[in-house]
Amino acid sequence: MSRRTTPTGRTRATTALLTTAALLALAACGGNTGAGNSSKAAAGGSSAGVKAAQQVLAQYAKRPTSVGITQPVGKPIPAGKKIDFILCGVQSCQDLANYFTQAAKVLGWTVNKIPTQGTPQSVQAAWTQVVRDKPDAVIASGFPRSVFAKQLKQIKDMNIPVVESSTDDKAGDGISMLIDGPDVVKLEGSIMASWVTSDSKGAADTVYFDLPTYGILKPVADTFRDDYQKWCSGCGYDKVDVPISAIGKDMPDRVVSYVRSHPKVTHVVFSVALLNVGVPAALRAAGLQNKVHTIVNIGESTNYQYIASGQTQAAVAFNNIENAWAQADGLARHFTGQSMKVTQDARLPFMLIDKDNLISTKTDFSLVEDYQAQFKKLWGKS
Repeated sequence: MSRRTTPTGRTRATTALLTTAALLALAACGGNTGAGNSSKAAAGGSSAGVKAAQQVLAQYAKRPTSVGITQPVGKPIPAGKKIDFILCGVQSCQDLANYFTQAAKVLGWTVNKIPTQGTPQSVQAAWTQVVRDKPDAVIASGFPRSVFAKQLKQIKDMNIPVVESSTDDKAGDGISMLIDGPDVVKLEGSIMASWVTSDSKGAADTVYFDLPTYGILKPVADTFRDDYQKWCSGCGYDKVDVPISAIGKDMPDRVVSYVRSHPKVTHVVFSVALLNVGVPAALRAAGLQNKVHTIVNIGESTNYQYIASGQTQAAVAFNNIENAWAQADGLARHFTGQSMKVTQDARLPFMLIDKDNLISTKTDFSLVEDYQAQFKKLWGKS
């Protein structure tokens, strides 16, 4: 179930997915009002709120120029290290592993990718494999230590460093470094809130589709809600949680069902871009393509193609490539007897992507154009 806050402050319970019979009934009476129609939001945000949102948006609409790390390793980095990389079950984690492998090649390391299905059981099995492998280091993302606490203790006892990214954990007690933790990724929610407020000029009615399987997305959702309600005061808001199994399956149907049953909705927000895959086609087939504007988090190639063709309006570009190379940077410091704090404390880049500043549609791309040169210089490999 979801809870909707209307422009007048009232709430009503809504279901995330309608039955087939209900969907067919709604199909007979669905409308197709333009996304900018002021009738969709009874009250708009204040001019001060819109201005504040526009200032945040302007900051992140510029392509960043620094990877966020400036202190060189300063010592020879040993080659021949073997790294186990645990995948989280979605494509973005596979991408992260591929980029880390590219960085590892520069340093002369080998990477063993361990797949999971994104379930606690499969994640635990992957960590059990790590215990057997006894690698020089472990990298993982997406799942908190509570899922693999037993294995983490064993790995800690073997003095094997563990690097995590995009989880709601904290560094320490077996986790040697955490990149893009809760205090960092909440910025993604703020950027999306700034875009919705600016795009609607403070007169939005928004539904936020979330993937609660991943705890790291909670601060993103919370920050979006808080900043959206601050900047777009009086605007409608609803949050709908969906299971990971919806990706690539019935997610488009869920969105069409929701939009049909909530005719005032002007903006759709996805906490992960993969939730939007197939949605534009489903909205078009239902005659709803012009009804809402959409923004996604953790943009990827399919959604960038949607933006180029006008089917999706914006995306927060996650620092997937810089993140992966930063993981290698932290381990390089560890293997040379230094603290990983320099890397962990770095603020990696983020960017708001729209049709005007889209960098590429063919593949995932770095936010910092010369990121490899910057990292190689830090490592003494340039």
